[in-house]
Parts: sequence; C-alpha cells; structure tokens
Amino acid sequence: MTVRVLFFSLLRDVVGAEELEWELPDDGVTVSALLGQLFEKWPGLQEWDSKILVALDLDYVDRDTELADGQEVAIMPPVQGG
Repeated sequence: MTVRVLFFSLLRDVVGAEELEWELPDDGVTVSALLGQLFEKWPGLQEWDSKILVALDLDYVDRDTELADGQEVAIMPPVQGG
C-alpha cells in the first residue's frame, strides 16, 4: 500500500521534502507504525515526536488510526498563533 506523506513548517527542513510517497507493507498499518518508519529514516524527526500533530485526509487523527492505500497523511509541528 502507498500513502502520500506531507511535511509542514520546520519538519520539511528535517526531512528535506514537502511530500513523498511512502510504501507500507500491508493493510492494518497504523499512524504510529508509519511514524516509527519515518523516525528510522530521519532520526531528527523523532525529536518532535511528543509534539507532532497528524491529519489523515484533512482530519486530525490519533496514532492508533489505521491507514489505507492512497490516503494523505499530514505531519505537522504544533500549531502556533501569532
């Protein structure tokens, strides 16, 4: 299965990309499992782990949410006002 992963703000700099296509082994993979894979590839991303917000197809989700083929996963730092 393939998901589209979008990175916002400072997280773009950590990963070096705004978006990418990410291959996952099978159905039943959770947001948490995806984050674990991303942290392995980009260890600097894990420094944001406790603050990261995740949206799935434009809705904020918990890390135990299962992913499906073709979904869009947005990974964002905390929302800041100003």
